[in-house]
Amino acid sequence: MLSTRILTGFRRLCILDSNKLDVGVRSISTTTVANREVDSRKEMLRSLPAPDEGTAGERAIDIDGRMQKDSLFPDEDTPNRLFHGTPFKELPIFNIRVSPNNTILSLTDYKGVPKLIRSCGVEGFKHTKKGTNIAAQATAITIGTKAMERGIKTVRVSVRGLGPGRMSAIKGLQMSGLNIVSITDSTRVSWNPPRPRKAKKL
Repeated sequence: MLSTRILTGFRRLCILDSNKLDVGVRSISTTTVANREVDSRKEMLRSLPAPDEGTAGERAIDIDGRMQKDSLFPDEDTPNRLFHGTPFKELPIFNIRVSPNNTILSLTDYKGVPKLIRSCGVEGFKHTKKGTNIAAQATAITIGTKAMERGIKTVRVSVRGLGPGRMSAIKGLQMSGLNIVSITDSTRVSWNPPRPRKAKKL
């Protein structure tokens, strides 16, 4: 049985037999064009830009290292703590109602009286586009800008429901220039959920 092996150090083709060690040796001529192609490819790969944040994804941020440990969680003094001259309990609240089909944002004062209401459908998104994270972010930027025009700069955020617009809506409020003090998740949890659908027969 014959097997072929290329020795890279000597650039020779050795044909070996299972019974005999060396049947025949032939030298292979290598041209300078092939070497030039390899060198030019290496230079091309060397000249490529390093992957930046846009192509490699978002960098992880150590939130625990940046914030003080005692200010992460509320305590008995939190309602009276001042944020830009206003007690925490009197800050206006942004209520974000998220569903798989739409995202509704409303601004209320600390008593619960509504001031502004905006949804992805009002913003101009139709049909299935209302349920996307881009629609939620655009709606949040619009209502956040309107709140800034009314002189509201520091707010609390309450999120309720599950859908693609949860984080995007909060990000949109930050992009509009609002200072978010706290984020509360008030999603309702059913302890007796409805019975799941029966398995589909194949």
